[in-house]
Amino acid sequence: MNEYDLRWNSPSLDSNGSMPIGNGDIGLNVWFEKTGELFLYISKTDSWDENGRLLKIGLIRVKLTPNPLEYGGEFTQTLRLKDGEIAIVAGGDNRAVSIKVWVDANHPIVRIELEGVSPFDVKIENLMWRTERRELRENEIEYALKGSPESLFVEPDITLETQDDSIAWCHRNNYSIWEENLRLQSLEECVESGCDPLMRRTFGAIVRGAALRKRDSTTLESETSAKSFQASIIPLCKTTDTLQEWVDELFETAKQLEKSEIESARSAHRTWWKDFWARSHIHLSGFDEAYEISQAYALQRWINACGGRGAYPIKFNGSIFNVPGDGFDADFRRWGSCYWFQNTRLVYWPMLASGDYELMRPLFKMYSDALPLAKARTKKYYGHEGAFFPETMHFWATYSNSNYGWDRSGLNPHEITNNYIRYYWQSGLELSFMMLDYHAHSQNDNFAELELVPFASATLTFFDEHWKRGENGKILFDPAMALETYNQAINPIVEIVAIQRVAERMLRLPDNITNENDRTRWRRLLEDLPQIPKRFEKDEELLAPAECYDGLQNSENPELYPVFPYRLYGVGKPNIELARRTFNHRINKHSACWWQDGVQAAFLGLAEVAANDLLARARDKHCDSRFPAFWGPNNDWIPDQDHGGNLLMTLQSMLLQSEDEDIHICPAWPKKWNVDFKLRASGGTTVAARLHEGTLTELSIIPEKKKKQVIIHDPT
Repeated sequence: MNEYDLRWNSPSLDSNGSMPIGNGDIGLNVWFEKTGELFLYISKTDSWDENGRLLKIGLIRVKLTPNPLEYGGEFTQTLRLKDGEIAIVAGGDNRAVSIKVWVDANHPIVRIELEGVSPFDVKIENLMWRTERRELRENEIEYALKGSPESLFVEPDITLETQDDSIAWCHRNNYSIWEENLRLQSLEECVESGCDPLMRRTFGAIVRGAALRKRDSTTLESETSAKSFQASIIPLCKTTDTLQEWVDELFETAKQLEKSEIESARSAHRTWWKDFWARSHIHLSGFDEAYEISQAYALQRWINACGGRGAYPIKFNGSIFNVPGDGFDADFRRWGSCYWFQNTRLVYWPMLASGDYELMRPLFKMYSDALPLAKARTKKYYGHEGAFFPETMHFWATYSNSNYGWDRSGLNPHEITNNYIRYYWQSGLELSFMMLDYHAHSQNDNFAELELVPFASATLTFFDEHWKRGENGKILFDPAMALETYNQAINPIVEIVAIQRVAERMLRLPDNITNENDRTRWRRLLEDLPQIPKRFEKDEELLAPAECYDGLQNSENPELYPVFPYRLYGVGKPNIELARRTFNHRINKHSACWWQDGVQAAFLGLAEVAANDLLARARDKHCDSRFPAFWGPNNDWIPDQDHGGNLLMTLQSMLLQSEDEDIHICPAWPKKWNVDFKLRASGGTTVAARLHEGTLTELSIIPEKKKKQVIIHDPT
């Protein structure tokens, strides 16, 4: 992975020149300025405030005296992917200082190590910006809370008075939007039976280091000049009855972590990253853009690993690496705190082929944890069984109030005022399909029994019971939508194909994981599905968004969801020409953000189209960000994570597609692109290969018995 390390030869101006690093839960944006100051924005995956906003933990400045760059000299800042660290060298001759920053892959601690040729001094400051209560400006109010009848406030952080040479601070939620959110949505019963996930949630950190003394409650300074210093930052997020309980746990956690020997911790940390990079890779060569695409692929996987192992899923609009911009502070992200499934899913689909299975677990856990509320809501709103999930939802499963509607005058509980998502319930079906893929890859029957089956069964039950049957005995999906694109639809193609694919695959699970009642229901559900809608254009038969559709309002291509994510049509499958014609006639053509043209082209074997999309994505970085994989903002925010997810999956799907018994190699690969790759396929299979000038020169399939399932396509 050294080939894709990122090296900068000059300091940065501000946080737009930061590098991301993290251990999956704790994240940093790291940059060094010519003033001789190192800056670290600290983030965490679970630092939700009283308004449900995902806030930064804080900002730390490390000032070196004398400034190693005062008289010029060398400067390098290197992201070392293989070692999971950032290394900085600043200054020349007797002023040179070397800095290492890493977030322990196995423990909740940030390490900062400084080594100088000559003695120097260090000052570490907590640069708090949430210092007083202030009302949120209209343009920075979270999307979820837009239109709130009440004023909304940013509450101040708390500076802690420590009894030793450390500085510490926290943010504690003394009120919460949770109960009001549930009551507005007629879910009073869930208030009584649930537990507020925001109230008394407290997050913050402690900073300390050998030979560092506390000057005041926000500043540490070196006791004397020295050639080396070490400092540690230990963040903590936990819900406690009292603030003191949280403080006690923070100090106890720091005490236990500081007992560990740093070199053994570093060795284990590097082993984790070595194992991560060994799971899979894609290295391109032989054409001008090969390195650009390969590095983009590696850096996006890095971002996922740095922010994807925490308590909650990766946010599509910045992950935990958003920084100030456009007049907003580091806590702001466009579209706010809710999870938008249309965007979030694209971060997770490529984790299957890369073998990053544990990064998928927070997504599955959030939706599994939300299942009881989703069932209760279905019963309350519609009077039947099953569960549905909104397209945009808080992590505890409710609509945002802005989508649900603040003014409920004359409305029934099930009536949603946002026209874009009124009947948009695709997330449960697509997540079920993703869970099925996860099971096919991981072969984890325990996951299937405890998470997949309860979730998918409840989702299918909702779609079975929600609509009446028409005169022909088939389900009549009306009222319905074709994604967000058409807000009026009858028998939309996405619902029909999604139910078909999920139910068919659920029926193929081992009988000891499912039960006969469910299997009988799923067989009947399949029989009750209407035909897949089609249309004609200039005598060409095409897939249609729905049997009838109107109310165009967005720019998705619903008729191509049978290609991806649901893979009913594609390489090696029937009627691929029907799907290709549909793709060629698509109205919306884009190579950015959540549009998935490249992925769909790859699944249709359209190598040139997929390659062009991939190149466009790799170059669509944020113009003001120095880090080359900070995409966007596109429709979202910076870094745009669904854009990065699409990039990963387009490249993977050009090389490898697998489902059930078939493993397709190079189903959409340009002949002039050389590649060395290792990817994961269904059935617990690992595929490694080399291609040179269109010829497969090496191929390894593990386990070997899977070789008979391999279908090798000629690059085009």
